[in-house]
Amino acid sequence: MNWLTNYVRPRIRALVNREDSPVPENLWSQCPGCERMVFNRDLESNQRVCPFCSHHLRVSPEFRFETLFDRDTWQTIDLPKVPADPLKFKDKKRYDERLKEAQAKAGRSDAIAVAHGKIGAQPAVIAVLDFAFMGGSMGTAVGEALVAAGQLAVLQRAALVVITSSGGARMQEGALSLMQMARTTVAVTEVQEAGLPYITILTDPTTGGVTASFAMLGDIAIAEPGAVIGFAGARVIEQTIRETLPEGFQRAEYLKDHGIVDMVVHRFDLPATLARVIDLLMTKEPPVTTFPVPPLGLEVVPPVKEDDENLAGA
Repeated sequence: MNWLTNYVRPRIRALVNREDSPVPENLWSQCPGCERMVFNRDLESNQRVCPFCSHHLRVSPEFRFETLFDRDTWQTIDLPKVPADPLKFKDKKRYDERLKEAQAKAGRSDAIAVAHGKIGAQPAVIAVLDFAFMGGSMGTAVGEALVAAGQLAVLQRAALVVITSSGGARMQEGALSLMQMARTTVAVTEVQEAGLPYITILTDPTTGGVTASFAMLGDIAIAEPGAVIGFAGARVIEQTIRETLPEGFQRAEYLKDHGIVDMVVHRFDLPATLARVIDLLMTKEPPVTTFPVPPLGLEVVPPVKEDDENLAGA
């Protein structure tokens, strides 16, 4: 035994094991695409796009608002209150307990956030599904929020942008969650009937009842690279049809090649692309066409077309 063993090693061990150690946790994240470890600071500065393989990691609604709205023009809206657990559902855990845990983890009341502001100086309302909250699942609260977003867009004569990231309808709410497919469809249809743009941005993953309702109804459907977009899972489809699906099936690029989405846009280019699309789609005042008014007593004779003259001569 020497002084290194008796003195230095215990001191080092004590310093490393201190509870108040200033070393922060979660310094690294593993990219789901290439499985490489990425320093979190580098990941955040790169808009949570992997610097090695360009895989687009999931982001929060607040990130979407900050990057898509014009600077200092947006604010969130208060969402309608809904019954927390109308069915008193319970599996391994009570549904109201799951809700409380998800609310504490995500810092929001449910799996959606809505804000309004300006995009490229045009008025816009953005609704974002948050996958961190119970997989972005659609329940009554999400349905009510999307209805409110649609009504606000019509009221403000604004474009409605919905960004999806969801596993589908929330099973803990049963038929009530399935009802939201119809309600959200009506909500976005009212925006379109008002002559306002409805744009969807499909991010990883967009599946289930969300895909089967409002996610696929946009005037323009934009997808992030590599996003999984579909209704049922690929494995379920293969087992059902007993065929091997093509490579890249249900990926954003495959859907674009087959006409399901209009464009696949990198996250870096999304703000400029969205601003350009909204500017093109926003309803302009129709031009007023005036016709000369003939003096009183004169009959207005319509112009004779060349074909009419030929028929008269015959």
